[in-house]
Amino acid sequence: MTTTTAEPRTANLKGKQRPGDRWFSGTALAAGSMILVTLAAVAIFLIVQSLPALFATNEDASILPTNFWDYVWPLVFGTVWAAALALVMAVPLSLGVALFISHYAPRRLSQALGYVVDLLAAVPSVVFGLWGIGVLAPAVQPIYTWFVDNVGWFPLFNGPVSSTGRTIFTAAMVLAVMVTPIITAICREIFLQTPVLHEEAALALGATRWEMVRMAVLPFGRSGIVSAAMLGLGRALGETMAVAMVLSVSGGISFKLFTPDNPNTIAANIALSFPEAYGTNINVLIATGLILFVVTFAVNAVARYIVSRRKEFSGAN
Repeated sequence: MTTTTAEPRTANLKGKQRPGDRWFSGTALAAGSMILVTLAAVAIFLIVQSLPALFATNEDASILPTNFWDYVWPLVFGTVWAAALALVMAVPLSLGVALFISHYAPRRLSQALGYVVDLLAAVPSVVFGLWGIGVLAPAVQPIYTWFVDNVGWFPLFNGPVSSTGRTIFTAAMVLAVMVTPIITAICREIFLQTPVLHEEAALALGATRWEMVRMAVLPFGRSGIVSAAMLGLGRALGETMAVAMVLSVSGGISFKLFTPDNPNTIAANIALSFPEAYGTNINVLIATGLILFVVTFAVNAVARYIVSRRKEFSGAN
């Protein structure tokens, strides 16, 4: 009898909703749906505007060398190559800074560094571009010359060396500086959420602080580190002004880091070419934007897959 009378009461309690609950759930549903609608609208626009360019030739669009695919592949290579170089430099630095702020620095110093990191993340990209072209490129050009003269036998360091320092590697360094605050801020918050029980257990077993970080902090934050790195990669893939200002473009595909022959990126190419584009050339540039949209979407999908595989980690909550 007790069970039969309790079940209707529970059902009635679950069925009752206040007006505020209905309003909040409807607002949340509308906000979530708006994201999907916006994403679908952007995708539809890119696809529709790109169709005339996918099968176009140099007779249809003056900016095409032969056809669209011969035009876009070097841009895809330059975009991925610059972003990958930036990520290789930014991730270790970001992890080091995040670990120092969360587990090594004194409290006041960690708060100050955390504020500085958040402030760097808000600096406009054009400021980084000005710094890259005015300060970084002239400073690293002698270093490039030394590498080409002494380690030129290695394919990545082969010459001729750039006389201005405005190479793909300089652009990658600027991108690394831009994405480091983003990755650092996310990793810092993840490391601070490490269960204290794990850290104290490692220290109680005689582990040093670095061993505690390696055995407790880094495994706990592995999925978050991947998410932060992919977020930084997405920022590097879509960066426009800083790359357009720093990179001296010659076109083509080249893995050499210090030469004046540098591939361009999709975003920078659109920014530089769009003001003078007309006719089918506009569709060609929009089609390259569609390729960048697909690449960024694929990167985020891979990141979500990697993060979902790490959800089985059992933290002491």
